[in-house]
Amino acid sequence: MEKIHESWIPVFEDYEFDLDLLDKPKQKSKSKKNKKCENEKCENEDAQMEIIADIIYPPKDLIFKVFEMDIKDIKVVLLGQDPYHNPKQANGLSFSVPEGVPVPPSLKNIYKELMIEFPSRNYVFNTGNLERWFHEEKIFLLNASLSVIQNKPGSHMDIWEQFTNDVIRFISHNNPDCVFLLLGNFAKSKQKFITNKDKIVYGTHPSPLSAHNGFFNSGIFMEVEKKLGHQINWSV
Repeated sequence: MEKIHESWIPVFEDYEFDLDLLDKPKQKSKSKKNKKCENEKCENEDAQMEIIADIIYPPKDLIFKVFEMDIKDIKVVLLGQDPYHNPKQANGLSFSVPEGVPVPPSLKNIYKELMIEFPSRNYVFNTGNLERWFHEEKIFLLNASLSVIQNKPGSHMDIWEQFTNDVIRFISHNNPDCVFLLLGNFAKSKQKFITNKDKIVYGTHPSPLSAHNGFFNSGIFMEVEKKLGHQINWSV
């Protein structure tokens, strides 16, 4: 929590988050055996219990990573839904993965579209780590859910969605110049929390299931730059 920028205090002060509860061990019965008695002597064969703790992504120290950015510095909000729910992928930033991890399919399609829209910039994307976008281009890579149980997409949405809705509303009220890039129907549903509708760019989700139905050749990244009034360096 100590890395959260002070500009987010008004949002966080309305919530209490105990991250230790996210993966709190739970008891689950493995088997149940009856008590056996012989000559008034009983052998107890109690129910065997195993302790199960959910595996949570991203690591706890990265759950609030996106809030290291001063709200006044945000230029673009790129809204995702869930952190990646497979091992070693989620790093606290939407669509991003750590260095050395294969680029996920949706991010590959984002890179393809950037190369389509800006061929003269000669972008080369060799990593799925978007930390340069975050730190240098001030792209706020927010997921609607800040954590997820391994292999269970959407499993923590009920924990985080009210909070992240308030985050979107807070950004809109306190940084009216930033642009919101909403890709897919889930992200588009968040437009109701954004006051300045002129600062929203809508697009199809870059998932392989939908990218060929309106994402490719959409010009959304050019539109983002147009609304910002300046160029973004999309290299990673």
